[in-house]
Amino acid sequence: MADRTDRLARLALLGNTLQDAAARQDWDRLGEQARALFPALHALAAQGPWNAGERAALERVRAQHDTAARHVAAAARALEPRLEEMRANKDGWIAYAMHSETESGASQE
Repeated sequence: MADRTDRLARLALLGNTLQDAAARQDWDRLGEQARALFPALHALAAQGPWNAGERAALERVRAQHDTAARHVAAAARALEPRLEEMRANKDGWIAYAMHSETESGASQE
């Protein structure tokens, strides 16, 4: 029974860690947790068939993963206007940088 309890606890930890990272908008941590999810689930599955409680816990992990993915998508949508503005002004920034570079070179002579 200890293995089953450990497996349930591990599933809860996997899902809660994803949920926490998404809620905190800790994208680096969320990425790490998402990349670690498949190997962790694979290792847990290797311990034997899932019982009903574990299948329910797996569903919770899936739901938490889906929620985290929605957080990421919303954050990406929120960044899009700023990225578009940066793309639109790219030529101006390059011209400014080139002008600044030539100004710096002229003042050093």
